[in-house]
Amino acid sequence: MKVVKFGGSSVANAEQISKIIDVVVADAARRIVVVSAPGKRSGDDTKVTDLLIALANKVLAGEVYEEALMQVVGRYGEIQKDLDLPETVVATIEADLRGRIENRGSNDLQFMDTMKASGEDNNAKVIAEAFIKKGHPAKYMNPGEAGMLLSDEFGNAEVLPESFEKLAALKGESKIIIFPGFFGSTKGGEVATFPRGGSDITGAILAAAVKADVYENFTDVDSVCAMDPRVIDNPPAIDCMTYREMRELAYAGFGVFHDEAIIPAVHAEIPICIKNTNNPTAPGTMVVPKREPEHGSVVGISSADGFSAIYIDKYMMNREVGFGRRLLQILEEEGLSFEHTPSGIDNMSVILRSDQFDEKEAAVIERIKTELEPDNVAIEHGLALVMVVGEGMHYTPGMAAKATEAFRDSGVNLEMINQGASEISMMFAVKDSDRMIAIRSLGAAFFN
Repeated sequence: MKVVKFGGSSVANAEQISKIIDVVVADAARRIVVVSAPGKRSGDDTKVTDLLIALANKVLAGEVYEEALMQVVGRYGEIQKDLDLPETVVATIEADLRGRIENRGSNDLQFMDTMKASGEDNNAKVIAEAFIKKGHPAKYMNPGEAGMLLSDEFGNAEVLPESFEKLAALKGESKIIIFPGFFGSTKGGEVATFPRGGSDITGAILAAAVKADVYENFTDVDSVCAMDPRVIDNPPAIDCMTYREMRELAYAGFGVFHDEAIIPAVHAEIPICIKNTNNPTAPGTMVVPKREPEHGSVVGISSADGFSAIYIDKYMMNREVGFGRRLLQILEEEGLSFEHTPSGIDNMSVILRSDQFDEKEAAVIERIKTELEPDNVAIEHGLALVMVVGEGMHYTPGMAAKATEAFRDSGVNLEMINQGASEISMMFAVKDSDRMIAIRSLGAAFFN
């Protein structure tokens, strides 16, 4: 049994929806189909989710929203017409949207989730109708009714453990299930969404719940590339990688797969196959629990900008019991998460994402000075992280030297180096302005 997920570009219009129907029925094992809201039809187009956010904001601001509402309805109207579905399909979607607006409660975050979720929800209903129109037995499945129970952290919800037992019942369905991604229901019956990109998470949860043989995640590329093709030409394709490799790469900028979506699959040890809706016969990239890597091999290089670093110096820091704990406690109490904490005997660094740190910088620095009494505290903004990832790096001498030589030869100054405890990744912090040079130099060094 396979759970398959189709992203926004795969369901953006009638032509793409027709493709996914052909993909699903070509393999009888594809029994549960997770769909996103319609994505961009072209480079300058707008995703339906973005249209829905704009509509919700107008409602919340008390502005006239009729035009914004009809923009959303119009997108579904084009799909309905091109798929030759009954006009009642669009009328039902319009009534659904108006009902969500009219029945909104006092919680603005919950209302925003309700509106955003309508993109996937209504698209799933349209796609189920399209399957039936073509003579394939299919049914729309409401996530809340199916048992997709989420926490009430609106916009950032997590699946509740009891969901898996409830969702396991889907394995007994005889029809092809069309399941909207991105959202579920709280115990109180309110709509809540995962973080954006959460249709990937929905698919992984369902795959784990029904103990699928594989979770196929369809996108618009034949496979995951070892590097961003927008940065270097024709990067090598990745045939197979482990969960750990994928998560490391996704964390640092790989946009093909939502990194949090890996977690349910990891726990259930469900292999993931990333495939192309527009070229479904291509083998894609397999993401598996374990593999036998080539000694010294690197599977991928990724990067992300928008980081800041706190540098703290204090003589005899290593003798001060609890110093690191107290530093991290300050961050915790200020609601900040950290990415890396390289340290020495008399110094310690903390890397954070700048967007969460900027507003709290002054308060954090003042607390560090008052509570930890360091000799010096410095802040550096405008950093980018570059990750070199590969299971084959484990216990392989010279990998860091190869990377640093590449930086030296290209004139990139390293701000920080940190190797993961598992030794499958190396993190380098560089200036944002040096990011592209750094990536290209590593690509030349490891992938020629």
